[in-house]
Amino acid sequence: MDFYEAISRRSSVRDFTDEAVPREVIERIIGAAYKAPTNDHFRDWHFIVVTDKAIMREVLEGVPKALTVQDVDRMTFISDPVQKRAYQYAVPKQYSMLMDAAAVIIPLMKKKVDVLHPADLSHLNCFASVWCSIENLWLAATAEGYGCNLRIPCGDEEAKARAATGFPEEYMIPCFIGIGRPAEGAVRTKQLVPDIEKQLHWQKF
Repeated sequence: MDFYEAISRRSSVRDFTDEAVPREVIERIIGAAYKAPTNDHFRDWHFIVVTDKAIMREVLEGVPKALTVQDVDRMTFISDPVQKRAYQYAVPKQYSMLMDAAAVIIPLMKKKVDVLHPADLSHLNCFASVWCSIENLWLAATAEGYGCNLRIPCGDEEAKARAATGFPEEYMIPCFIGIGRPAEGAVRTKQLVPDIEKQLHWQKF
């Protein structure tokens, strides 16, 4: 697949077939993640791949399972109708989109600084780097013909996943990634399309 085609096709997938993702494909996709830029050159990210459904249930124990469209309607920060429709579809699937995936990939980054209370922007470099690796992973999965989604852990979701998989305390989860073969007719929510002519600036704003 052409690089720009992969970028154009990349979108969140929340409905999957029962097809497994071959181990060698997962390894190739994660290999692409390690090609991302990194702030300190160590790339000391780890990735846990969970395909066993029993372990997956333990990993995702903290993810809300009963969110509804009404919960979305109560989110006062949503005013745009396109964004609202996207949330109305995505929010109720936060658990199923991961649980129904062929695999859940858990990226891990070492907590070298307190990213939730940074002293300055440079303290977020490690966090920015791991997200570059996640984008590489997602684009590689798209190029391989698979789809992904992600959820940023809230509340005790990270603690539940740590208990299920045993990763060390010095690591944190930036997100959970569900990956699999998109189901036929899988919904791709409409996106707001930026006006490049208005948002691209040359020399000055």
